Amino acid sequence: MAYRIGIDIGGTFTDFALLDGTEVVLYKNLSTAEDRSVGVMSGLEKLAEKTGLPLRDFMARCDAIVHGTTVADNTLIEMNGAVTGLITTEGFRDEMEYRRGFKENIWDVRLQPPQQITPRRRRLTVPERILHDGSVYKALDEAAVRECCRKLRKQNVESVAISLLFSFVNPVHEKRVAEIVAQEMPGVEISCSHQVLPRAPEYDRTSTTVVNAYVAPRVTSYLARLVARLEEAGYRNQLMVMQASGGVMTREYIHGSPIRVLASGPAGGVIGSAHVGVAKGHRNILCVDMGGTSYDISMVLNGAAPAVAGWNMHHRYLVGVPMVQVETLGAGGGSICRVNNGCIEVGPASAGSEPGPICYGRGGTQPTITDALLMLGILSADAGFAGGSFSLSEAGVRDAFQAIGDRMGYSAEEAAFDCWRMVNANMSQGVRRITAARGIDPAEMCMLAYGGNGPAFAAIQAQDLGIERVLVPRASPAFSALGTLVANPSIDEERSCIAAADRIDAGMLTTLWRQLADRAEKYFADAGFASDRVTARYQMNMRYPGQNWSLSFDIKVNQGLHDLSFVDAAVGHRAIGIFNARHMEEYGHIREGEVPEITGVRLATSVATSSPVVSHGFNAPTVNARSARTRRANLGDGFRETGIFVGSELGPGHEVIGPAIIAENFTTIVVYPGWKALVDDAGDYELRLLK
Repeated sequence: MAYRIGIDIGGTFTDFALLDGTEVVLYKNLSTAEDRSVGVMSGLEKLAEKTGLPLRDFMARCDAIVHGTTVADNTLIEMNGAVTGLITTEGFRDEMEYRRGFKENIWDVRLQPPQQITPRRRRLTVPERILHDGSVYKALDEAAVRECCRKLRKQNVESVAISLLFSFVNPVHEKRVAEIVAQEMPGVEISCSHQVLPRAPEYDRTSTTVVNAYVAPRVTSYLARLVARLEEAGYRNQLMVMQASGGVMTREYIHGSPIRVLASGPAGGVIGSAHVGVAKGHRNILCVDMGGTSYDISMVLNGAAPAVAGWNMHHRYLVGVPMVQVETLGAGGGSICRVNNGCIEVGPASAGSEPGPICYGRGGTQPTITDALLMLGILSADAGFAGGSFSLSEAGVRDAFQAIGDRMGYSAEEAAFDCWRMVNANMSQGVRRITAARGIDPAEMCMLAYGGNGPAFAAIQAQDLGIERVLVPRASPAFSALGTLVANPSIDEERSCIAAADRIDAGMLTTLWRQLADRAEKYFADAGFASDRVTARYQMNMRYPGQNWSLSFDIKVNQGLHDLSFVDAAVGHRAIGIFNARHMEEYGHIREGEVPEITGVRLATSVATSSPVVSHGFNAPTVNARSARTRRANLGDGFRETGIFVGSELGPGHEVIGPAIIAENFTTIVVYPGWKALVDDAGDYELRLLK
């Protein structure tokens, strides 16, 4: 029997999902911040033990290892990326700082701009100019490029971003600059905008390229270490890496544009949510993932979570590559609780895994949400934690919350409860803000909760939001890891071209799409997939004249690459009809009499692979479950003796009426007063509001 393994590294835990035939085996261990690959290999050793095989034999039987990583995210959060320089066209030195005048909070006059990745002394310009049609207006001054290299070398620059005007139309100057940088600065990492994001507008392309250059050495060196460790352990297949677009691809593909792994961990959870939710009959899903460090919010609409290429702001930097839309709040089990100016605050600072919450017993001194759950009786020091890998300790927890209580004028237990209320309010308000911005009523959706802490808060948040059903899969504690096994190998790239849709050059479209198809074919072949297995979605980006944003839509979907017979003289007129319908769907109006313009072409390719089978339905007879014991706990209406149910003892048909706590192997499901939990035919949970 061959194995497939999904891995997701979070700020606190590294999650593993082992697919053994139809059985899914979960495992968690603490992330190793100093070298994430150490924690990965430690977890693989534990999985090998569970299968009864030596590590080398276990790895030899692995068909695929699929990995989602937060290395790029952590690099931006901690601002510890490479020393980065920028070479750009003369006159565009400060574009990174203009940021199109964008400010996250326009009302906060004290809001500082983000920390500079490329300070002005490391942003250098060269005389050259290529026009919008690709013609060379001013030749590249190669001597100036070499002078830039000398200046960057003196500043110990480790990674160079190159972004020249209109290089996405004609990259000849960028390619030559890259050649000179490689000569003058051997060993330096080089990121060219025509490879990272070959499209307009200028700020988007430059920002994405600079962020890519900043994170590239950390991402590529980490993946290289991990691949070396895997090969040493006996793994002989390709390491597949999760992308922010919701697909996976080989490490070799990621090496060319490591920015594509930014937010790849949360993307895995969204893809898994779509897979499970649709299988269980829900096509509109609010996905909430509460881990140890963050709370991620995303939505599956009409059964899909499409990747959007555009104005994606991550960690205060614009990243223009396709991304599944995930909003992140600093609210997790490790979020630190404190008093600020007489008010309780929770997060965004986190205790992480080192030292972690106080109750981990690893030297933490600041109270966290996990400590609050222990104080409230939702967690217990008498049972194993994180699959039994260690136990929680009450030592120091009460004193920490009493310190908060002393400042607020009440008891330690009241302080813990207020912290619980505050983090819950933060998360619910985050959902309201995000759904309202998209004109969506969360009450019309089903919530799917995952992550180690998501099921502990899901029902009470759903009640706040007017949601009456919550799905909690058994695999929810490692759902992002499971999602990597659901995701298909995919490549999603685009090229720019600007022209009125009724006067588009079909030959130019054919050339651009063929270039994209050739690239996709190469990387799929490297991954072992023939081109006839590839599903190709040929797309266009269009907008009305004067609009800032483009809409993407399918113009043709093919099985297999290179069939461009649909590109004919009438393709522009067909595109206008599709665009107008898409614009009406998205914005509720169209501009009669205006001819939209094409801003680019896109090719989204994927290969269908086997995924974990999801069962659904409630065919087993309903049986009232019996609690294993009781525990004093506060589930929102004061402390009372609360039934504790053991998840491994619950099966299809079991019903648990709240207030109750279900102790699963890697998570805790809280059934709040006024709710009940049902176990479906697959052994997954559905929480329902009692009426």
